[in-house]
Order: sequence, then structure tokens, then C-alpha cells
Amino acid sequence: MVAVKPHNFRQWGLIGLAAVFLLVMLVLPLILVASEALAKGWQVYLDALNEPFARKALFLTLEATVAAVLGNTVFGLASAWLLTKYDFRGKAFWSSLLDLPFAISPVVAGLLFVILFGRMSPIYPFLRAEHIAIIFAVPGIILATVFVTFPFITRELVPIMEAQGRSEEEAAATMGASGWTIFRRVTLPNIKWALIYGVILCTARALGEFGAVSVVSGHIRGKTNTLPLHIEILYNEYNFTAAFAVASILVILAVVILILRNLVEWRAKRGLRNGN
Repeated sequence: MVAVKPHNFRQWGLIGLAAVFLLVMLVLPLILVASEALAKGWQVYLDALNEPFARKALFLTLEATVAAVLGNTVFGLASAWLLTKYDFRGKAFWSSLLDLPFAISPVVAGLLFVILFGRMSPIYPFLRAEHIAIIFAVPGIILATVFVTFPFITRELVPIMEAQGRSEEEAAATMGASGWTIFRRVTLPNIKWALIYGVILCTARALGEFGAVSVVSGHIRGKTNTLPLHIEILYNEYNFTAAFAVASILVILAVVILILRNLVEWRAKRGLRNGN
């Protein structure tokens, strides 16, 4: 496809409008975060990042993100395989159900987990007797993060696997290959870039999750606060410099993820051109 350069006022106007929108909505907020984070100097900035509650919030955010990405990678591969390689009754319903986290507010999702595992739950006496803490504890944060992010990998894999069809897997099966061998040597090489892209999107969403985690965490400082929740607390305490300093961590992670996403897209396009 040949790129066409803009050649009239209307086209240049649309480009200018898009540029202004990106400047106001994306570039200026990033500049504001950086300027506010460094408003009192590098030492105050570093002290805010090295503060014990900030470090605990960062570790908890990374813990929940890693757990969510690992769980959703396994689930995404399994559900995409099921939807594209098999025909069964209720397939359309299952496919629609996967999009539920996109339709439900994260706050509502958090409330559902509170009802399911909180004091009003019928299984709460068992959880209490076994000293299992889910709500207002790390497991609840991980569950909430998994819920809001689980469609991403599946939705990246399904179109690719549908376009490829089943012929290669069926041919390998007729030659006596096992299911694991078929997946490892036939399916996985064909979907590797879509899988990596889905993992990147899932990671980005998990790092910034606020609503569902806010409901199930209990906002226990130093124990169940992730980075977004810690930023909210600092901001509500009018500790703006520390709030923006901690927010800069999420900004840096977002930029790194954006770079990785662009690299994956570039490698995928080059692979398509080379026939890989």
C-alpha cells in the first residue's frame, strides 16, 4: 500500500487537529508529571520513590501483574485454542462471556469479589476457619487484576488462529504427533507475535488497574496498596510532589511497554514480509 501525502487544506487541518489533540491529551500530561515530580529537586524525588510504602506498593503491583499475566497467558492460550480448533454447543456464548470484563465497570467487578469472598459470602465461615484471607489481602488484589485483564490475550490470539485454520494441526495429528508436540511445533510458532502482543497489553492494563483493586484491597497502607492506590493516598494528603514522583514510575513503565509494543509490531510485520 502506497502512502499518500496530504495535498489540501482539509487534510492538513485534520492532521493539525489530531496533533493538537495528542499534545493536549498525552504530551502535556506527561510533561506535567515530570515537572511536578522534580519540582523540589532530585533528592526529594528519589526520597519519595525510596519511601517504604512506595517500595511496598511497587512490589505488590509487580506481584499482581506477574501473577495476572502468567495466569491469563495460560487461560488465553487454552480459551483461544478451544474457540478456534473445536466446534461445540454454546461456543458463541462462551466467546461473548470472555468480553464481560470489557462491559462491566471495574468497581462493580470488585464488589462482586467482595460479595463472593467477603463476610456476606456463604463460604466465608470456611475461609475464616481455614485462616484464608482473600478480601483486603493480596489474593483478592490478584483475582481482581486477573479478572479485568483476562480477555486481552485471548482476543489477540483468536483472529490469528482463525485465519490460519486447522489444516496444519490436523496434518500433524494424522502423522502421529501428540497434542503437546502439535502445539509446540505447529501452533505456537504461528501465533508467537500475537501472543507477545497480548502479553504486553495485559501487562499494561494490569499495572494501571485501580477500580477493582481499590474495592478489594481495603487501602491498607504498606500491605494492600498498589501504586495507583498509593498515588491516590498521597494526592489526597496534598503531598503532590511525592504523588507525581510515584506516578512517574507508572509513566516510565508505560513508555517501556509502548516501545516493546512497537518493536513487536515491527518484528511481526517484517516476519510477514519475509514469510515467517
